[in-house]
Amino acid sequence: MTADDSFNRLDDDDYPAYTMGRAAEMLGTTQGFLRALGEARLITPLRSAGGHRRYSRYQLRIAARARELVDQGTPIEAACRIVILEDQLEEAQRINAEYRRAAESAKPTTAV
Repeated sequence: MTADDSFNRLDDDDYPAYTMGRAAEMLGTTQGFLRALGEARLITPLRSAGGHRRYSRYQLRIAARARELVDQGTPIEAACRIVILEDQLEEAQRINAEYRRAAESAKPTTAV
């Protein structure tokens, strides 16, 4: 992978660009909170060659939502479950919209 390839991947939501320390700083939380999200299997950070956790922008958005819920008093396990269900619902709605678009484009047009 060239330096240009690495730079271009920074636009990729799934590219693990952030260290645990940087991720915690960006979220305004502790590294322990990020570890707890990993233990609850909400997010699974990739590991660098040295074994350090690396987080993607997508994972940071998920962690930020979990933090919002925890800050509102929701237990972390429940917050993780809520975030998982929200994410699944969003994906299902996206797929349904794709199916609707495909069905609309497949409808025969009637001559007037």
